[in-house]
Amino acid sequence: MKRESVTLLGAGLAGSLLAIYLARRGYEVDVYEKRPDMRAVDIPAGRSINLALANRGIRALREVGLYRQVTELLTPMRGRMLHDVDGDLQFQAYGKSDDEVIYSISRGDLNELLLNTAQYQYGVRFHFNQGVIAADLAQGKVRMRDDDDLRQYVLSDTPFIAADGAGSIVRRQMSKLPGYQSREDYLPHAYKELTIPAAGDGTHQIDANSLHIWPRGDFMLIALPNMDGSFTVTLFLQREGSPGFSELASDDAISAFLQQWFPDAVALMPDAVQQFQANPTGSMVTVYAQPWRVGGRFLLIGDAAHSIVPFHGQGMNAAFEDCYELDQVLSENKIAGVRGWERVFAEFEQRRKPNADAIAAMALENYVEMRDTVRDPRFQAKKQLSWELEKRFEGRFVPRYSLVMFHHVPYAEAQRRGVIQQEILEELLGPDNDPATIDFDKADRLIAARL
Repeated sequence: MKRESVTLLGAGLAGSLLAIYLARRGYEVDVYEKRPDMRAVDIPAGRSINLALANRGIRALREVGLYRQVTELLTPMRGRMLHDVDGDLQFQAYGKSDDEVIYSISRGDLNELLLNTAQYQYGVRFHFNQGVIAADLAQGKVRMRDDDDLRQYVLSDTPFIAADGAGSIVRRQMSKLPGYQSREDYLPHAYKELTIPAAGDGTHQIDANSLHIWPRGDFMLIALPNMDGSFTVTLFLQREGSPGFSELASDDAISAFLQQWFPDAVALMPDAVQQFQANPTGSMVTVYAQPWRVGGRFLLIGDAAHSIVPFHGQGMNAAFEDCYELDQVLSENKIAGVRGWERVFAEFEQRRKPNADAIAAMALENYVEMRDTVRDPRFQAKKQLSWELEKRFEGRFVPRYSLVMFHHVPYAEAQRRGVIQQEILEELLGPDNDPATIDFDKADRLIAARL
């Protein structure tokens, strides 16, 4: 008996992991990817923000038996290391205990592992240099182009799941249908990647178990550790204005800017100006789309449905959670042709859309926190009080950041509870900013009444 086929568009992280989930269920899976096979070509420098893996992504990888292999690619980050202009350091832990950490991982290494697993363990067929030109949404057909010989051809007779990123052609065509909406909100800030090399002996030049942040109010520099002793460094800065990328055109202007605001980082990157000039400037976008599906023929997933800015470290984790949740929906429904897929796609969107909207909003909020609020004494006081409340009222009060990063509470619920918890913290702290003066009996009453 012929196996039912599913076609995925996009062989990035979400597409590759979803291919494993589907093939594991017995589907015949073909994946079409516009780019070359990353296992055979070098990825261009400066176009891939380093990734943070947290509990949601870990659960999705565990479900298909891959997490043990992934652990070999991970560098734990226990908190934020803040660098002021004078080079003074302040460490802010992510969680209340040593096991509440997030992990730095190479996008390329992880994607390669997923591709190899899908192809060689599960028999997924990958087709590279194959770009989507257009989609006939009503008929369930996709027009493709082979970028090697420019031949065009049509795919049909299969459900299509578009995991083709923030610039998804399928989503943009869906947005033209009556009742469909799609919006791409670009930040006025852009990013530029640099690298802090390893020390001469191959070790990290700065603490290897922290996410390093140079917060400067309206802009910032961050650095995530790599396994080879280097750090991937990213400058987030507005495109226009002062300071802004638009005024950093000459070597002298770049050098003066970096020396003024990030002198201790520049000391670790002797070729910082050359890197700055050589690497491209990237954009950051939040994608809002509704619906994510057309009947049982097309579904958007991952960044194609809900791309978010990178400031909560949840883009990959949210996409991996999509794969996990779609698999859960498949396990609960018997598929019978297009109608069956329509039911599955609708249930998946119903579960995920509110959570996608919630993490998009929280990621935007976290940008302000990372570049500015982390320096505020009141922010630090509330963080200390949050941990104390979590310790005293275990399971009843869990900080929003922890709910997002270390638990499996739906994003929308984490967002809802986070608003209430901020109100409680404000009320308990009053104007004093002193966690030592807190009335914990009052805290107990507030938590019981509101949470």
